[in-house]
Amino acid sequence: MPYISLRIAGTATKEQKDQIAKEFSDTLFRVLNKPKEATYLVIDEVPRENWAKGEKFLA
Repeated sequence: MPYISLRIAGTATKEQKDQIAKEFSDTLFRVLNKPKEATYLVIDEVPRENWAKGEKFLA
């Protein structure tokens, strides 16, 4: 059972999340022969004002 944890700065639309889930599960099936229905994906949307690179926040 593959488990993918993905953090992104900001938000994604439902359609974007659907595409991410499809492409991750397609890749794991193609490369590792893992069944798509066994792949778990969690997308963590972090507000840009809570995400910094060095001393500067992304917002």
